[in-house]
Amino acid sequence: MKMIATAAALLAASFAALPASAADLVLYTSQPNEDAQATVDGFMAANPSIKVDWVRDGTPKIIAKLQAEMEAGSPAADVLMIADTVTLERLKEAGKLMAYKSPEASHYDPALYDADGYYYSTKLITTGIVYNTAATMKPASWQDLAKPEAKGLVVMPSPLASGAALIHAQTLAGVPSLGWDFYKSLAANGAIAAGGNGQVLKSVASGEKAYGMIVDYMPIREKAKGAPLAFVFPTEGVSAVTEPVAILSSAKHADAAKAFVDYVLSEKGQAGFVKLGYIPARNGAAMPEGFPARETIKVLPLNAPAAVKNTDQDLKTFSSFFGAK
Repeated sequence: MKMIATAAALLAASFAALPASAADLVLYTSQPNEDAQATVDGFMAANPSIKVDWVRDGTPKIIAKLQAEMEAGSPAADVLMIADTVTLERLKEAGKLMAYKSPEASHYDPALYDADGYYYSTKLITTGIVYNTAATMKPASWQDLAKPEAKGLVVMPSPLASGAALIHAQTLAGVPSLGWDFYKSLAANGAIAAGGNGQVLKSVASGEKAYGMIVDYMPIREKAKGAPLAFVFPTEGVSAVTEPVAILSSAKHADAAKAFVDYVLSEKGQAGFVKLGYIPARNGAAMPEGFPARETIKVLPLNAPAAVKNTDQDLKTFSSFFGAK
């Protein structure tokens, strides 16, 4: 794994230091602040003898902080819960994760966790199509975004700024009926790629753009609040990041970390994610309000080791169509 030296060290210094004795468990996460607090509160309610400290930021910054700490020989985190399996696959390959066979894994599709127990998906955050309800076309397929009716009206997050957007691009690039030619046709149709999912939401909700690619929970939450938005799970299927959980091989509180993994995979932990509006990863769990039945959502496959290997080239390919924004 490539270590980011000076920049990562400066970034790590910008975070408040966690005292070594401050907690019985230290979590680094990319969950939104309110969601991270709810997850920690639920865990501590179920495990009252364990006090948790947590640090939250986007996955790239969390990983840069962790890398800087590893270089200094003092990683503070015990457990990670961050955006995607590709990032954790890199850490696994670098020998930075601890294998743990959770008894809760029997309730999950084997495709949603590492066979050796290095990481486990906790939810499904899919990327589909959002559109403004005033739009003339009601898209049902990814290909609809490349139609003349959508010319100059499509916005998407950039893989250079969003981990979910990178996973999404790599996933669609692997679909024979789409591939990189689909992205080339979007660029030719005037689609814009810049920033993250929040910018897409704002652009489509305001009517600046009519259509966008976006993670599911954002428009579904805003629609429930009255925003003029609709979300579509396209017919070809959707990509998904799964916010996996993993224990670091350097964990100082390994037993507490194992308890945390078991909790977020448990019925109670999964119910907490449903309450927050996420599709649960656990088989048989209820769906959150505003989502269709789980079996109607087609999740497209992604080979994490291959995605790790191809990331640099995939970013170059995407940038050749949309620029390096």
